[in-house]
Amino acid sequence: GFLGDDRRPLVEILDEDDAAVRRLGVTHAAIAARMRALRAAGAAGLGNAVAVPPHFDVTVDSFRGRLRCPFGDDVAPKTNITVVNRALGREIVYSDLAIHLIAAHGFYNGRGAPYRLEPADLVAVLAVPAAEPAAED
Repeated sequence: GFLGDDRRPLVEILDEDDAAVRRLGVTHAAIAARMRALRAAGAAGLGNAVAVPPHFDVTVDSFRGRLRCPFGDDVAPKTNITVVNRALGREIVYSDLAIHLIAAHGFYNGRGAPYRLEPADLVAVLAVPAAEPAAED
């Protein structure tokens, strides 16, 4: 299910998403950090939307159980995090497992997968800040 109907080898999926993230001027870590921060802000609502400045509404729905990482290295609680960006009129839904997959593996699921997250959508809707330029030695 994580690959959807994507027939490309896993390494090609990872490489393409990594290249997309680099073109956007961010990192997988920055995307995951923003996802975590919005999740933390929305958790206080206990399933109800929480207004998060400057223009987000965040709802965290938790379910019983846990989901195992397909790479076999972690287990995440079952959650759906819905972030509405009122300034853009757009929303995105992700899970704790998605945060882990992006942070640890740079994996956004394959094309056609039900939980596929496009890096460009995440960056835009979540307003992920640009990466700091690397210091030159």
